[in-house]
Amino acid sequence: MTVFFDIDTQLDFLYPAGALYVPGAESIVLQVAALNRYAAEKGIPVVSTMDAHTEDDPEFRHWPPHCVAGTAGQQKPAATLLEPRTIIRSAPEEFNVQGARQILLEKQSVDCFTNANLPALLDQLDVKSCVVYGVVTEICVKNAALGLLASGRKVKLVTDAVRSLDDTKCAQFLQEFAAAGGELTTVRQIT
Repeated sequence: MTVFFDIDTQLDFLYPAGALYVPGAESIVLQVAALNRYAAEKGIPVVSTMDAHTEDDPEFRHWPPHCVAGTAGQQKPAATLLEPRTIIRSAPEEFNVQGARQILLEKQSVDCFTNANLPALLDQLDVKSCVVYGVVTEICVKNAALGLLASGRKVKLVTDAVRSLDDTKCAQFLQEFAAAGGELTTVRQIT
């Protein structure tokens, strides 16, 4: 099965008023929404990773406070949300995603694979290939895309539905991703 991975498209990252705004990220919201809607229409599950930090999260030693659980900044834009959806927290737990169009996968790190439930989720959905997009290209998107490739799955990265903070590091990642067997694509090629 193919699964779409919508990485960290949360208000704190996407808009200028956000706590950790990625310049230009608001310009990808329509693409992310279109990809999510397309997936829902085709019966493809969408896994939306979401930072869900505590107020004194250890990550805040490296980054300004952002995406604190329950705050407005932690939320996703309404246009990117699907129904029905379910939440999978970071701590190991039993979960059932049957019938959910969107799975909100919480994390407290730049790497979605720190969510202890992700490997079981990939197995439960029988994921063979992934379409990845979101923010930040050379950080969280990179960790998701390379982690999914390392798990033996085919991965496509949607280049016009991502935003970076550092163009040089982004270009290095895209080369690394392609060399590892990843495929670059666009919204138009997917939808």
